[in-house]
Amino acid sequence: MSIILIPIFIFLFLRLFVAGYNFFSRPNLQISEHECRDRISILIPVRNEEQNISALLFSILKQSYQNYEVIILDDSSTDQTLQLANDFAKSNPNFRVVSGKQLEEGWTGKNFACWQLAREASGKYLLFLDADVTLAPELLNSALCHLKRNDLSLLSLFSNQTMNTLGENSVIPLMNYLLLTLLPIRLILSHSNPIFAAACGQFMLFAADNYQQHQWHSKVKQEVTEDLKIMKLIKVANYKGEGLLANGLISCRMYNNYTDAVNGFSKNFIAPFNDSIPLFILFLVSLLLGPVFIIATSDAYLISLLFFIIVLTRSMTSSLSGQNVWLNAFLHPLQMLSLLHIGCLAIQRTSTKTRKWKGRMLS
Repeated sequence: MSIILIPIFIFLFLRLFVAGYNFFSRPNLQISEHECRDRISILIPVRNEEQNISALLFSILKQSYQNYEVIILDDSSTDQTLQLANDFAKSNPNFRVVSGKQLEEGWTGKNFACWQLAREASGKYLLFLDADVTLAPELLNSALCHLKRNDLSLLSLFSNQTMNTLGENSVIPLMNYLLLTLLPIRLILSHSNPIFAAACGQFMLFAADNYQQHQWHSKVKQEVTEDLKIMKLIKVANYKGEGLLANGLISCRMYNNYTDAVNGFSKNFIAPFNDSIPLFILFLVSLLLGPVFIIATSDAYLISLLFFIIVLTRSMTSSLSGQNVWLNAFLHPLQMLSLLHIGCLAIQRTSTKTRKWKGRMLS
């Protein structure tokens, strides 16, 4: 048993160290006092987003930064999304709506929509937003100034997550918990190796000349995690990309209940492991069974050390993410069960090629 415990504690302390590095290095987007002036094309692909689209569009109107155009591409919505977008655009001249083409073979719906949007854009910078986010008034100016100051080809931000139900709180915090314990965020920019890559498709800000030269979405046509893949491609091409926490400047309610959250997470959970199911299984076993082995020893000291590491790690990652520290610590066992559920679904759906999203099969 003692031999097994050594790698378990190494893994626990390694993730604690990464969480500590992120906590003390504070990889947050800062509000900029400087005023930028370049034109931004805000590009929003939408498909059945009637519950979200209006809140996003009104939050764009409230931006302190006003040199922008907004292009909304409707991807064959069957609800009131198109009507809501058209009504909004009629009274706001900076906004316009286009209808997406029929999905071509070899593309995912979102990547095809983003590629079409880029062809419509006229701005010096291209900002791709998911329809379920809302923006704080300082967001556009702060993000653009940061991108320009650091000469980035891509800036991606990890949103603050809004969670209103137990089901959401059982799943959504896993995203940042895993991110902030596995990846030192500052290394995305400072280290050239693409292994240090992460991005969030909810907010992707590109320098337009770089994007139009490389047509990044066309290079990841079939990828479900296009955000991560594009960041890796940018680093491989020796351009500068950075991922940061949004620091409260973007909020997102990704899902409304447990079932939707599990289905959403399972579609792309294996991608960060190079789509390797064996590697993903090894990670799940290490993460979930390690604590079980420690508890099975009945050693009070080891169990106390385990709980100390978990609570300290959750405290740092939750604080960085703008989430309730004590709630995440209390719900940690439930979240680990949710992770097991998501992992099993991800393995089953990936291996049988039955992943589906918004009515479309994913390759």
